[in-house]
Amino acid sequence: MLDRQLFRTNPDLVRRGCARKGIDAPVDEVIRLDGERRETLATLERQQAEMNRISKSIGQLMAQGRRDEAEAAKAQTKDLKEAIAAGEQRLREIEQALREAELLIPNLPHDTVPDGLDETANVVLREWGEKPSFDFEPKPHWDLATELGLLDLPRGAKVAGSGFPCYVGMGARLQRALFQSMIEFQTRERGYTEVYPPYLVNRASMIGTGNFPKFEEDVYRADEDLWLIPTAEVPVTNLYRDEILDGDLLTLNLAAFSGCFRREAGAAGKDTRGLLRVHQFDKVELVKFCKPEDSYDELERLTADAEAVLQALGLHYRVVAVCAGDMGFKGAKQYDLEVWAPGVGRYLEISSCSNFEAFQARRANIRFRREQGAKPEFVHILNGSGVACPRLYAALLETFQQADGSVALPEFLRPWMGTDRLSR
Repeated sequence: MLDRQLFRTNPDLVRRGCARKGIDAPVDEVIRLDGERRETLATLERQQAEMNRISKSIGQLMAQGRRDEAEAAKAQTKDLKEAIAAGEQRLREIEQALREAELLIPNLPHDTVPDGLDETANVVLREWGEKPSFDFEPKPHWDLATELGLLDLPRGAKVAGSGFPCYVGMGARLQRALFQSMIEFQTRERGYTEVYPPYLVNRASMIGTGNFPKFEEDVYRADEDLWLIPTAEVPVTNLYRDEILDGDLLTLNLAAFSGCFRREAGAAGKDTRGLLRVHQFDKVELVKFCKPEDSYDELERLTADAEAVLQALGLHYRVVAVCAGDMGFKGAKQYDLEVWAPGVGRYLEISSCSNFEAFQARRANIRFRREQGAKPEFVHILNGSGVACPRLYAALLETFQQADGSVALPEFLRPWMGTDRLSR
């Protein structure tokens, strides 16, 4: 959520930011409702002051024997009470409408974010490693996984439907090795504190991170006020909802492994083969809470932490500066890590590292004090995948496949797997 003062002092900045993201947001409605709210508040304050003045005069009039004037004053206070009650009800209605409109306003892109409305305008900043070369035609991961007995997609679909993969045998061990090694790496090597969060969250949590109301159709609902998490970002960010943090403890660096569940309602028919787009997957999420002046340095550190996993695995990847229109609703600035998958012959987005500035903190009311007695300020919140398993799994199989159909495992994973190779 944006600072309400921004709509009052620089509404054109808000309009330009929404336009850069290609989002038709109710900016003028927020401005109108905010103005009506302030006018209603001012009227209520005047009415309350007038009622207080008249109420005080009633006793004086009665003491002076001016009964008729006192009765007239009582009638005035009665009318004012009714007007105040009606005004307070109207104020509640305005504030509710204003809140609903504000929740539909996206975060504004940072000045350094490239312009553009889709991924064709994203800018490749750097690459790491070399694309693997083969003296044979590399296979896509779904063929490799089937031949090696790692995945049973038909039975997963039988149990839950398309997009719910079932890992079996050494395939299940590989999946476990990936998320275990990544959470260990981020906590032991990169200094994050581990969190194992709930997989179900309430509406307030979804609103706090910006998933609701805009993306409600993409989430699985479990109960009246419980939803399956689309990412650990939601529960981890909301751990500090409605709290004031000690500024001396910032930056907080948290790493969480979780299952993730997404309906992907807006992506029907895209990347349906293998593990490229699934409804249930595992991921290690990195979340930072920091002071505003530190957040863009922390974005670079966050991205480096996610990159370090891919480097440890020896995977070729690139870092992309995401343009305003492709960045989505919540971010102020975003880097994507895209890993090369030779079997499908393209880069796969495997991590998004974003700075939300105070956008989520304002929605979830997460603040900090620089020192005891200081006025609370909103923290800046960042997160990134460190990283998501399905596409990592796919890229590993495709990158390290051998001519005999086996898959060599990178050194990083061998202690977790108990072998250096996956074979028939």
